[in-house]
Amino acid sequence: MRIMLDFEECLKDSPRFRATIEEVEGDVGELETKLDKLVKLCIGMIDAGKAYNAANKQFVSGIRELAQQSTRDEVIESSLTKFAESLQEMINYHTILFDQAQRSIKSQLQTFMKEDLRKFKDAKKQFDKVSEEKEAALTKNAQAPRNKQHEVEEATSILTATRKCFRHIVLDYVLQINVLQSKRRSEILKSMLSFMYAHLTFFHQGYDLFSELQPLMKQLGGQLDQLVVDAAKEKRDMEMKHSTIQQKDFSNDDTKLEYNVDAENGIAMEGYLFKRASNAFKTWNRRWFSIQNNQLVYQKKFKDNPTVVVEDLRLCTVKHCEDIERRFCFEVVSPTKSCMMQADSEKLRQAWIKAVQNSIATAFREKGDDGEKLDRKSSTSTGSLDSSGEPREKSLKGDSALQKVMAIAGNTACCDCGQPDPRWASINLGITLCIQCSGIHRSLGVHFSKVRSLTLDSWEPELLKLMCELGNGVINQIYEARREELGARKPHPGDPRHEVEAYIKAKYVDRRFVRRPSDDELKLKVVSLSKQEKRLSTSSSELAPPRAPPPTPKQRPASGASAGAALAGQKIKSEDSGIQNSADGSREMLANTASTNSLNDTEAAEPEPEPEPEEPMCQASSPCKEQVVFSEPKEYSPGLQLYWASCARSLPDMAQALAHGAPVNWINAEDDKRTPLIMAVQGGSLVACEFLLQNGASVNQQDVHGRGPLHHATIMGHTGQVCLFLKRGANQNATDIDAKTPLTIAVEAANADIVTLLRLAKMNDEMREAEGPYSQSGDETYQDIFQDFTQMASNDPDKLNRFQPHDSPRQ
Repeated sequence: MRIMLDFEECLKDSPRFRATIEEVEGDVGELETKLDKLVKLCIGMIDAGKAYNAANKQFVSGIRELAQQSTRDEVIESSLTKFAESLQEMINYHTILFDQAQRSIKSQLQTFMKEDLRKFKDAKKQFDKVSEEKEAALTKNAQAPRNKQHEVEEATSILTATRKCFRHIVLDYVLQINVLQSKRRSEILKSMLSFMYAHLTFFHQGYDLFSELQPLMKQLGGQLDQLVVDAAKEKRDMEMKHSTIQQKDFSNDDTKLEYNVDAENGIAMEGYLFKRASNAFKTWNRRWFSIQNNQLVYQKKFKDNPTVVVEDLRLCTVKHCEDIERRFCFEVVSPTKSCMMQADSEKLRQAWIKAVQNSIATAFREKGDDGEKLDRKSSTSTGSLDSSGEPREKSLKGDSALQKVMAIAGNTACCDCGQPDPRWASINLGITLCIQCSGIHRSLGVHFSKVRSLTLDSWEPELLKLMCELGNGVINQIYEARREELGARKPHPGDPRHEVEAYIKAKYVDRRFVRRPSDDELKLKVVSLSKQEKRLSTSSSELAPPRAPPPTPKQRPASGASAGAALAGQKIKSEDSGIQNSADGSREMLANTASTNSLNDTEAAEPEPEPEPEEPMCQASSPCKEQVVFSEPKEYSPGLQLYWASCARSLPDMAQALAHGAPVNWINAEDDKRTPLIMAVQGGSLVACEFLLQNGASVNQQDVHGRGPLHHATIMGHTGQVCLFLKRGANQNATDIDAKTPLTIAVEAANADIVTLLRLAKMNDEMREAEGPYSQSGDETYQDIFQDFTQMASNDPDKLNRFQPHDSPRQ
């Protein structure tokens, strides 16, 4: 609040003037307190800023040191150096800001307090003093007696002089107050405005600095995506290598040495050996030995220069040493000295002796043949005894999957933005994506989109077929049907991420561009799908060629009671079963055990023939298929479309139904509470089942008879679907209303393939439970056999149609 005093009023020295003076003095005192506090806070801020700058300088120094340590990585070194320079510039800007704060706030306000407020205080002291003198003169003048003329004159003269002095002092005091009230505004605003301009300059400089840095940051952001992909690929490769090495037999790890005369680094062989010292104590020390350049050398540390034991291997010989106390010793003797060494095992000793002998032969051959090296194929190898090869690649990966998916029309460009040459895919939608759109799809959640790499991930055959059944063209016809009608712009390559993200969410989450069908259109679609399923069923039963009976197995010693087991074992190990004979003994034993048990159970469970079967028998040589009858429903819905499309094996219609909001686990209350997944089993399509499972279908949801998809696949004899459901976690111990499990049904039907799969899965679960939650026992055999069946189900399904109805106990 600004208080100005009137000069005329001050001469009257009225109570109003005195009250105003008191108010001004109180206001100035409060102002002094606030200014003093502000100056102290400013000093604290400046000190904290200097400490921040000091810590920031140390941080930047750490960045520079990290950049210097990363000299082998040009991208990291250049980027960190540039970032450190920019951050150092920001530290300089901060220093300027704090200097300006010190000049504008601390210095200016302190000057105002020391000069102007001090003048006010001095003027106040003089005013208070002269006011007291005036009061005293007035009192003395009033007390002067009338009869004492000299006292009256003295009092009058003193009062006159005092009043004159008071007028000068009070006018000066009022002037000082008015000047202070006027100047306080300018001083405070001047210092704060200067401080705010310093901030403006600071942020403007920072903005300019980072605007120059922004292109580099964008470029690094693009490179970072590729670095993430490369890191994921390297991680996957390392995990595969780690898994492969972990599965190898390391019980004979001391045989992993191999003599290689053509090694790129010139080291033909290397490893640890104990060496006996030539001193009087004959101490033994472990050293890293190597054979290189026809010399035997050793090192204590990697950075040490190798110590040469034998200058020229052509002039030395090697022999066993059995006359000393230590085991596994051998001696390399040269014309000038001998060196006693000890290996860790007998196999390693033999390996080193043969390696030295081969080096001697190689040295002579190189000398005689003018440097011609010994052929690696004819040289004696004492190397690794690990003869097991790498595991067979069961699923497509990399270029194979990429070529198949890219062959589908529309898949050569990203489904959402049109970026050419996409390398990612959404497996539940069946589309290809660029790296940016794939990242956006991941952020939607797996209930909307499941992203997988076309080059880095392995692709199961059924999943690859799913991708080939759909494609960008089919999905865009569904999810972009009304895009042009609504005037929505489709993103292009290079558009800002937030625009692409908004479009993708509108397309797949809100389904804004999907065309909703009318009731009549939906009815026609459902009826058409039901008729299509009927035609597929009729054509498949009429056109199926008769299958020849399975080949007679070779006889082998077996008990008479296990003839059926031998037949089952032959089925499983034959080429028709798709299980390769290259697996190890444990795998064959597990498969044969499962098949033998399954067929023994078949014989034990076989009932007496009945004159009249309770259920209609299957015709021809194909698995019996339940008759699917279309009846007029109470209402038509997307769920009903998904139901019949699953049975008719039409993935585009299934995708359309899901886009229209069909629940993937929709239940048909008018048809035994069956689900689309159960109808996909009835339709016999492995790809339709995979599509529903990828979109969240429950693999264990049962119908009114208590039968889940695994029950129905077993009843239908669809081996590939049984394999798929077991891989997806189907409960094989679930029972229907007749208390039958899938295994019980398969045993009654004498379906050896399905019995084998169910037995293997059950045995694998039992072994895992017995050996603990982290046990891996049985996994390799179990996965290999299931992958064999998966390959056959997708690529050669006729091999799985070995189910012969005439072998059923019902007949």
